[in-house]
Amino acid sequence: MKALKVKIVALSIMVWGCTAGTEQPSSQTDDTRAEQSMTEVAGPEADATSTPISQPAVMVDTQSIEGIFSPAGLNSYVLEIEAALARSQAELGIIPQSAADEISATAHLASIPQSEIDAEYQIVRHRMVALLNVWRRRLGPDTANYLHYGATTVDIYDSARVLQLRAATRALITDLRELEIGMIELAQAHRTTPMIGRTLGQHALPITFGKKVSGWIGENRRHIDRLGDVLDRIERSVIMKGAVGSYLGLGAGGIEVERGVAMQLGLPAPYRDDWHAARDVFAEYANILAMISRSQGRIGQETFLLQTTDIAEVVERRPGTAVGSSTMPHKNNPSLSEALIQRSRIIPRLAEIVGDDMINMFERDNTSRPNQVLEEISIASEDMLSESRRLISRLEVDPVRMRENLDRSGGWILAQRFMFALAPEIGRDTAEAHMRDLASAARTSGESLYDVALRDPVITNALTRAEIENLLDPTTYIGLAAEQVDAVIAEALAARENDRSGVDPE
Repeated sequence: MKALKVKIVALSIMVWGCTAGTEQPSSQTDDTRAEQSMTEVAGPEADATSTPISQPAVMVDTQSIEGIFSPAGLNSYVLEIEAALARSQAELGIIPQSAADEISATAHLASIPQSEIDAEYQIVRHRMVALLNVWRRRLGPDTANYLHYGATTVDIYDSARVLQLRAATRALITDLRELEIGMIELAQAHRTTPMIGRTLGQHALPITFGKKVSGWIGENRRHIDRLGDVLDRIERSVIMKGAVGSYLGLGAGGIEVERGVAMQLGLPAPYRDDWHAARDVFAEYANILAMISRSQGRIGQETFLLQTTDIAEVVERRPGTAVGSSTMPHKNNPSLSEALIQRSRIIPRLAEIVGDDMINMFERDNTSRPNQVLEEISIASEDMLSESRRLISRLEVDPVRMRENLDRSGGWILAQRFMFALAPEIGRDTAEAHMRDLASAARTSGESLYDVALRDPVITNALTRAEIENLLDPTTYIGLAAEQVDAVIAEALAARENDRSGVDPE
């Protein structure tokens, strides 16, 4: 498979200078064109019947989640939503088409200098009013009257937050898909590499390392599906219902205006209920990220333990001249696996805060101040998936050590195999009890299954020496592990055809 594309990150041009206003809206904004790795922040697309507008190329990073939640990214989507609102109102005859055209033509960061917004904020102490005041100075007198017409700040910022979460979700799906490719390559490389399978910390039965990785692939794929599901609900959460959710301000056509805004943004019809006090969609998003982090924590912990000196079946290849320990030159300390464990402890705590925000008072509350937490959990999740991809790409498997560990039990991990071989001769229950007795005695004597089997009359009466020696080869007792790897990979590759990331990294 082709190497995955490396993300291109552009620096945000504008910085939002003021961090607070008299209102604390419960959302911010995001890129609605996730298919584009980088977009001109030139305002929303013009109506299909209007003339395309040429605008300055102020670039905002819309591929990394940090860029999506950047101050410039937030501002750009506030402008996009305001322009979508104007176009929707113009289509319904609420405001002149000429006003909507002029608003759309100026809905880009280059048109509204951040320095002027900062200066205005010092006067009005309200970030939305500051932005609108500066914007209105770029508009004709008639058009200025129709900017933000009938809207409320909370709706603009809540819808902006929805757009940010939409782009973040799609970016995370892309990240998981890239991780999936790395896992697939690792599983394919080791589909038949035998190792010991452990249950409750004990040697159990032989598996293959590829089989172990296939479990990670399946879990990762289910997380992609979960994000795709919540993306549907995120996309229906754009809101223009007013301060208490009854469309006051937008007038009798408020429902049609809201639906038109969603259409202008390329989204499905919004939910009809007022979700300002019901943050279940945000909580679901955060809880999925918490689940993803725990899955990554499991991978991190597993690879961390497999790197311990006493097991030593895998190792994180350290880049270049990286040092493992300042005072112990022999050490090659795990780093990325440790980072995943740490992420799995922090991200669920952030998700709890978002979940707490579901308990609000009356028509709208902001007690939990979820904006910053949603931003933090999204960025942390992207960083975590980057660490996981690097871990998978740097993981070196030691088949020799795996074989040594397979033999550490003296062959007793194959007692089940002998039980099945004896069952046709002496019955399953008798065979199981007999092998259990032999294994129990060997714990004291320290004898290998090979030595015990060659002198035990029950075994030698039922099996030839050649059969006994064949049964003692753990590499021939891996079940359908390799076929399982193939099946999991085939299922994942088929599912990729319908993923909603909008970006195919292959």
